Amino acid sequence: MAKVFSLEAVLVDTGIIYALADRTDSWHDRAVSFVSGYGGKLVVPSTVIPEAAYLINRYLGQAAELMFVRSLLAGELAVEQITSADFGRAAELLETYADADIGLVDATVMALAERLKVRRILTTDRRHYGMVKPKHWPAFEAVP
Repeated sequence: MAKVFSLEAVLVDTGIIYALADRTDSWHDRAVSFVSGYGGKLVVPSTVIPEAAYLINRYLGQAAELMFVRSLLAGELAVEQITSADFGRAAELLETYADADIGLVDATVMALAERLKVRRILTTDRRHYGMVKPKHWPAFEAVP
């Protein structure tokens, strides 16, 4: 039986994780405000973690990356694994939106959102999430 999260759950994309870590990022204050005031479940797709860790390490250093890993260990984000079916749907999205420059990580976030019946994506990426029509809802809602 597939997991179904309530509409109170949001999927967390790479840009927000980076913005939370980097106080100089233009999205930092909005990201912190949303996360600190949010009472629902924050779900991070497993494909987002290495991308976020790479960016944090590259631009903020190893200590910041370790803080990110410790936040995962503390359960601040619920990690959700990507399934074979999710990768299949991601491939469909990459093909359908080939001209839109949607990458694998965004496509897996979208596929996971469909599987979990989550419509809200915590992201800095308004373009990609705004153009894709999910199967389970008329449109993704990008927050904050």
